[in-house]
Amino acid sequence: MPHRLALALFLLLCLPLAHPATAQGSDQPTGTIAVADTAEQDAAIAVRIRNILSELAGYEDVTVTVSSGIVTLRGTTLEATEAARLNDLVGRVDGVVAIRNEVTETTDVGRRLDPAFERFRNRMVQMVNYTPLLAVAALAFLAVVLVGWLIARMRRPWDRLAPNAFIADIYRQVIRLGFVIGGLVIALDILGATALLSTILGAAGIIGLAIGFAVRDTVENFIASIMLSVRQPFRPNDAIEIGGDEGKVIRLTSRATILLSYDGNHIRIPNATVFKSRIVNYTRNPERRMLFDVGVGYGTDLAAAVHLAEETLNALPFVLAAPAVSVWTEQLNGSDITLRMTAWIDQRETSLTAARGEAIRQILAAFEAAGIEMPEPTYRVLTRDIAATTPATPAGPARPQPAPPAAPANDPAESLDVQAHAEQQLERIVEEEREDTAQEDLLQHDAPRE
Repeated sequence: MPHRLALALFLLLCLPLAHPATAQGSDQPTGTIAVADTAEQDAAIAVRIRNILSELAGYEDVTVTVSSGIVTLRGTTLEATEAARLNDLVGRVDGVVAIRNEVTETTDVGRRLDPAFERFRNRMVQMVNYTPLLAVAALAFLAVVLVGWLIARMRRPWDRLAPNAFIADIYRQVIRLGFVIGGLVIALDILGATALLSTILGAAGIIGLAIGFAVRDTVENFIASIMLSVRQPFRPNDAIEIGGDEGKVIRLTSRATILLSYDGNHIRIPNATVFKSRIVNYTRNPERRMLFDVGVGYGTDLAAAVHLAEETLNALPFVLAAPAVSVWTEQLNGSDITLRMTAWIDQRETSLTAARGEAIRQILAAFEAAGIEMPEPTYRVLTRDIAATTPATPAGPARPQPAPPAAPANDPAESLDVQAHAEQQLERIVEEEREDTAQEDLLQHDAPRE
């Protein structure tokens, strides 16, 4: 262990000592060295260097001595860069042969804090001097912002230009923002600091981009609200289907589309989802097709069954003549043949569900009256032979089987009530919901359709 300590001490002693500054570095003066060497020349060099340093701040503690053209600098500075800068400065003086820069960075707390206090004092004095100018700039900014606020507050131009209230509010926000930026430019121009505007706008752009990524879903929903309010793909009280949710449209807000389901529940769908989803509008066309299937037996005359079904559907008072009723053979099943039947109704007066139910009832009655068999599904059950284990019973007289009841006479013209009472009641509920003017609504009855 002692020999290791001795080796370490020897290596430390062999290391070159670090000089306070780069006096003998590459910053030494170059050129031809004069043969003449006088004390007057050395004194002139020293006086010249001292006069230069006295005019520069930060070199008050630096002393200069010159001997045979070699300049020796001693003392302290606030920054190490100021000490290193002395080599360039002194090397430019004529007659300097070499430079010994022994100036170091000061560690005096008082000296290091003095410049900070001086800068603070200067800033305070500058702020006091700029107070009247700041007041004028602030008044100019407030005047411009006030003008923009008054213009944006006007209802007539923006409500007339915008397709709805939501877009009109966006116009107003853009006007306010434009006047705020204009007022800021004017205020900075008064202060003579217009170069600061690019920095502010750049920082605002970066912050806006970061916020945009953070609230990407909210921004997407906002843009979708703008597009839906402009395009108006549906109207109040329209029966629509969005992504499997079906109901009557109550209102379109800046965040969501609100439906009233046929169960009486409110369905709130985000506008971003509405904009990207497939929208089925059942109210756009007043004529709507009802569809249902009926199975008949394999021994049925299909042509007669199709003809009877068409006659029965055409005889219903709520079925429209155009588009025409259509009946066709859809598929062959295990125990029956499927006939598909379609007919059209005016959904403004007729309930789709009630009309379909009444049409099925009339078709069943007409098929039963015509003797067309509509068999039930047939299943084959395999069991073991139990004849050997079951005692035989004497055969008795055959019991008469009851005759099937005669099918009641049916007149398709005398159908049940299929008016759209439920739909009309839902429409009244929607209208009552829309009478609440305190809630936001972007839909308009008279807006152009998409």
